[in-house]
Amino acid sequence: MTQKQQKVVILDFGSQYTQLIARRVREAGVYSEIHPCGISPDRLEELEPSALILSGGPASVSDPESPGLESSVLSLGCPVLGICYGMQLLARICGGRVQPSENREYGRADLEVLQDSPLFKGVAGPGDVLKVWMSHGDTVLEAPEGFAVPARTDQVDVAAMAHPGRGVHCLQFHPEVSHTEGGDRILRNFLFEVARLQPTWSMASFIDTQIREVRERVGSSKVVCGLSGGIDSTVVAVLLHEALGEQLHCIFVDNGLLRADEGEEVVQYLRRHFDLNLSYVQAQDEFLSRLEGVSDPEEKRRIVGNTFIEIFEREARSISGVRYLAQGTLYPDVIESVSSKGPSAVIKSHHNVGGLPERMDLELIEPLRELFKDEVRKVALELGLPDFLVWRHPFPGPGLAIRMIGQLDSQGLEILRQADRIVHNELMASGWYFKIWQGFAVLLPMKTVGVMGDERTYEHVVALRVVESTDAMTADWAKLPDELLSKISNRIINEVRGVNRVVLDISSKPPSTIEWE
Repeated sequence: MTQKQQKVVILDFGSQYTQLIARRVREAGVYSEIHPCGISPDRLEELEPSALILSGGPASVSDPESPGLESSVLSLGCPVLGICYGMQLLARICGGRVQPSENREYGRADLEVLQDSPLFKGVAGPGDVLKVWMSHGDTVLEAPEGFAVPARTDQVDVAAMAHPGRGVHCLQFHPEVSHTEGGDRILRNFLFEVARLQPTWSMASFIDTQIREVRERVGSSKVVCGLSGGIDSTVVAVLLHEALGEQLHCIFVDNGLLRADEGEEVVQYLRRHFDLNLSYVQAQDEFLSRLEGVSDPEEKRRIVGNTFIEIFEREARSISGVRYLAQGTLYPDVIESVSSKGPSAVIKSHHNVGGLPERMDLELIEPLRELFKDEVRKVALELGLPDFLVWRHPFPGPGLAIRMIGQLDSQGLEILRQADRIVHNELMASGWYFKIWQGFAVLLPMKTVGVMGDERTYEHVVALRVVESTDAMTADWAKLPDELLSKISNRIINEVRGVNRVVLDISSKPPSTIEWE
């Protein structure tokens, strides 16, 4: 970020809830950033945090290999909130006593408030009991000297501790999760009662800042942007068009793996309503010929990504004076590229993460790299994008190539498009489309026996994948009404030639992923 503003820095010690902390802070109107716990003291000081939050984590502070913290962070002059592992770490640094728990607490617990605390303002007072979410194996047996103990549970005598004079507040439970009663207010109390921050982070202010910064950086140069039809790249294109006008050149590549009519729909709308400088490249045959005979999902992703880069590079080189490449990188992409304990495991590759070849010699512009997905949608609404684009379900970069399991062929892709269109139309008609995160059809690499019109058939199987989520980090299968599932199944079998069976995917993420490949 180039503009100085209030900022909460969250140090990630490996908690599954770290991103949730950042989201809760932003929802309160305060900008937040996540950094690995191994950040150097000098770098942390350079960030000039207005407040510091230490996340939870799976390690034990008693383990010599566990992540630590320099005591100098307490000299930064900003308030500090330690959560779970963060509390245990601060307790040890400040001279308290921590040891592995005899009785570990996982899940809901009753928190008894013992004394007034600014964190519990408007939530609970002395003698009140809150339902909170615990997840810890270590316990603070004794708070450091000078620390108050405003709360306890049946299992833990020190369930919260604070030294207001040093600006340090700690919670053994997780206020960021919805299971904690009053958790959102507790976090807001830290931001506004303890740290005295102002809720100045909004999507309107973000847009103004980005337009100003892009204009200053780009000057009179040209920018090229790859449009996919998804919300991220579309918001990048419209935002940069606001800033640069005709200096922005957008390229939409139809790879033959899009949903039914998607290319024409997106291109026509953006040209008509935003007057984008947009090239529409029909490259279906090129992609499908390279994917012929390929069944491995990672190989599909690699081929789609490399082919897109080749075509995009070819188109971009035909535009003189291009100096910048715009990408729709989001904050989760940035976070997941850095692990608190080393390189993260690759679940699946993403063809748009690596950028374009160095030989293109373009500088990256990533105006959304500070934002979560829900914030991107808020930006889209601020920019005037229509609901059908703002709330369009996420669609993977490799498109239908990873929703048709196994080898691709034109007939199978057409079957999948027709089935997917029915899923989309019925979800829209029933009102469920806007209640869920994602819903789509998958074409399985098998055929099954059926009976249609008194004749034996041997045809394809379509799977329905419909999930609920807030950010795609976790997801659960959506419990659609039986009547709606029956209607979708009947329509697919009756209207899509070549399908005689529809099945429902009822797995969650984790352990499954949302996409099948």
